[in-house]
This record gives sequence, structure tokens and C-alpha cells, in this order.
Amino acid sequence: MKIENTKAQMRKGVLEYCILSILAKGDAYTSEILSTLKEAEMIVVEGTIYPLLTRLKNAGLLSYRWEESTSGPPRKYYVLTENGTLFLKELNTTWNNLTNAVDKVTSNKN
Repeated sequence: MKIENTKAQMRKGVLEYCILSILAKGDAYTSEILSTLKEAEMIVVEGTIYPLLTRLKNAGLLSYRWEESTSGPPRKYYVLTENGTLFLKELNTTWNNLTNAVDKVTSNKN
């Protein structure tokens, strides 16, 4: 079993949560989202993020608007919807419960 495959699956599992969390801080276009993820050392490529953003939009968790750019073509800014905000709150609770459980299981203290 290759460790890289397991690492990639773990990253994919939390990517949706991370994207929603980024957008909860403010509207962003794809390059900004990718940059934020990269700064956090979360490796994601454009080919992964575009389908995920589309899926989140189709689920009603995101919307978008076009904005003119001074340095190129118009940019699509993604916005967290009200449903997206509620969904993120649920994910926060789930994430906290999950990390607490994993910490208990993986802790060296018995």
C-alpha cells in the first residue's frame, strides 16, 4: 500500500470543508482559493478544484458573480450562500467531533 495514495485521499476528504471555510471569510476567485490552500501546504490542482466548486454551486452552497479585472479577463468570484453557511456550521461541529475522536484513538496516553 502506498502512503501517497492514503495522503491524497485524506486531503480530498477535507477539501470541501476547507473551501467553504475560505469562502466564509470572504468572496474569492479560484486563484485566490488555490493560493490560500497552497499557503496552508494543502496541495490542490485546478483540475480538482473546478469540478468541486461546480458541485458545491449545484448543491446550492455557493453562488458566484463576475467581476471585471484590471489585469485580464473578468473573474468569477465565489460566494457562500445562506445554505452554505449553515452547511459549514454543521461541518465545523462534525470536524471538531471527528478530530477529538481521532485524537483520543491516536493519543499515546491511555
